[in-house]
Amino acid sequence: MVVRFGSLGDVILTTPLLRAIRRTHSDAAITFVTKHAYAPLLAHNPHVREVVTLDPDGSLRTLGRHLRCTTWDHRLDLHGSLRSVLLRALVPGTWRSYAKRRLRRTLLIRSGMDRYGPTVPVAERYFEAARDLDVHPDGRAAEVFTGPDAEERARAVCDGVCIVLAPGAAHATKRWPGTHWHELVRLLRESEVAVVGVGMDAERSILKGTGVVDGFGIGIDATAALMRRARVVVANDSGLMHLATAVGTPVVALYGPTVAQFGFFPYQARAVVLERPLRCRPCSPYGSPHCPLGHHRCMFDIEPAAVATAVVSV
Repeated sequence: MVVRFGSLGDVILTTPLLRAIRRTHSDAAITFVTKHAYAPLLAHNPHVREVVTLDPDGSLRTLGRHLRCTTWDHRLDLHGSLRSVLLRALVPGTWRSYAKRRLRRTLLIRSGMDRYGPTVPVAERYFEAARDLDVHPDGRAAEVFTGPDAEERARAVCDGVCIVLAPGAAHATKRWPGTHWHELVRLLRESEVAVVGVGMDAERSILKGTGVVDGFGIGIDATAALMRRARVVVANDSGLMHLATAVGTPVVALYGPTVAQFGFFPYQARAVVLERPLRCRPCSPYGSPHCPLGHHRCMFDIEPAAVATAVVSV
């Protein structure tokens, strides 16, 4: 049993471990436990036997009761949240987890002291939880598989080659300014390749008036299928950026409040990361509603022309 409730990028980054477990233990029956919203990421994964979900209105107690019906040889908690700790109490047995490096992260944010040592991507930190299984990273990217329905929804948006823009992010300080996205669209139109915007319905307004093809709100599985046919994806530090890497599409990733040491840079992918070497970075482990200094230069200073150049280079 592998537990990772969310979020989007974190769930995607568990897939190299799932692949390694299957490679070393070909007869393993892997059950993945996650939130209902992320089930499509794993529904077609050949390394997973079943996906068990915690529904939005579901009870953790009910989930625990269901999981207790199975005898588990290994229980891997890849979340380390209060919710996953409570689940561990509801499904007794030997559990394994991984170190989140919280102290080192806090030191870097608050004092600028870097005690991380060599940067280890989160996708590889997850392997610490599987230390009893003799598995190791294989040097390949994360992976997301899609079904025929997702492919059909993607084709309905764009049936040819395209450039995909993912302008959203969970936290405001991770979002590149809307004016910069508009200027980037203007620059990309010179390539005569269709430009498609993706993300949640609420993020559609970021690109309003630019004339991009509307791929918002089609679901994460169809978004993955659409990204797979793209020449390149431009995205903030977000789950959709990791989704692009997991379908093998080159990425231009825009990073502001977070840094490589946290472990969430594009994993084993063709990617260009654009960031600015400001002394105020990092200011948050996940992003925040407002820039602590009020200027948001980490994102504003990434120029649209530089992003357009990176699109060509990648």
